[in-house]
Amino acid sequence: MRPHEGTVLGVAIALPEPYAGELQAARERFGDPEAKTVPTHVTLLPPTTVDTVLVPEIRTHLATVAAQAVPFRMRLRGAGTFRPVSPVVFVTVAEGIGGCERLERAVRSEVLARPVEYPYHPHVTVAHDLPDEVLDRAIDDLTAYQADFVVDSFVLFEHADGRWEPDRTFGFAGT
Repeated sequence: MRPHEGTVLGVAIALPEPYAGELQAARERFGDPEAKTVPTHVTLLPPTTVDTVLVPEIRTHLATVAAQAVPFRMRLRGAGTFRPVSPVVFVTVAEGIGGCERLERAVRSEVLARPVEYPYHPHVTVAHDLPDEVLDRAIDDLTAYQADFVVDSFVLFEHADGRWEPDRTFGFAGT
């Protein structure tokens, strides 16, 4: 019997326009090579390799999570960093942290249960694995950044051909 093939999935809140485009353009300005392959997002489930035969069950699980979720306001404000632990600069989630935490716990359960490497910290990455002076500039450039929108869905992404491609969007109950 042949072993099942694996696929790499991720689940995230996709930022709406114009914010997604603004932050992707900023990531490109900073020279982040992932700017063109990673959609602007707040992670709910980091890249996770799963057996391909589980994908239908994962979609069903995510549909259930979305059906039980309620829309919430997200406000992004300013920039932060994970340095010195990790060379990352991000836009800070100033409002909506609780909504993100509830979604992350629900998504990362049942068929998607997995241990976490770091405590969950919702954020929008804008610069990763770049020289310190570039990371410093990213923080300076985004200190005054603000965005305000309603989160009413999340997206299942699949990593294919070096890019993160949306597989399906899951709208929340009542949206």
